[in-house]
Amino acid sequence: MINIDELDFDKGGGLIPAIITDNYSKEVLMLGYMNYEALVKTLREKRVTFFSRTKQRLWTKGETSGNFLDLVEIKSDCDNDTLLIKVEPKGNTCHLDSYSCFGEERFEAGFLSYLQNFIDTRKKEMPEGSYTTQLFNSGENRIIQKVGEEAIETVIAAKNSDKDELVNEASDLFYHLIVLFSEKGLSINQILENLKNRHKV
Repeated sequence: MINIDELDFDKGGGLIPAIITDNYSKEVLMLGYMNYEALVKTLREKRVTFFSRTKQRLWTKGETSGNFLDLVEIKSDCDNDTLLIKVEPKGNTCHLDSYSCFGEERFEAGFLSYLQNFIDTRKKEMPEGSYTTQLFNSGENRIIQKVGEEAIETVIAAKNSDKDELVNEASDLFYHLIVLFSEKGLSINQILENLKNRHKV
């Protein structure tokens, strides 16, 4: 996290701007302002609290709607006068019931990067009782076999026109493919970059 005492609240008259982003999709959700007390409350309760310039008081996002912003990480910029706050939004962020105050749509593919990082961490830490740990312990050949099995099950679900099962099997396929990439020292982002380059062509 951050060192509050290094932040420059004086530049903004006691307030510091806070850019809120979705930890998974990486989309910008909103811009708010915090004073010292709002930041302390955010860090303590793990839910984002602002200083409302309209109400002239502390205001926890979601206190009336229930659409809280659960804290994941806070960073400050190079001048220590702006915050970047990564959150897990509980519902839509905008008071107009939109995902983002800027009219952006949620980009679910950003979760793949999160999942890649999660699986990479599992590979490093190898916690007991984890299915991912079990896969890595079983070796490369077993992981490759699982990708093949899930690919076949995905095709069968598609042939059976079972949409729910197709989604489930494709999810299993994505997961095991990312495990295989992690085993090979690769990243799912390399696929996305490759697809982007193809699209440009």
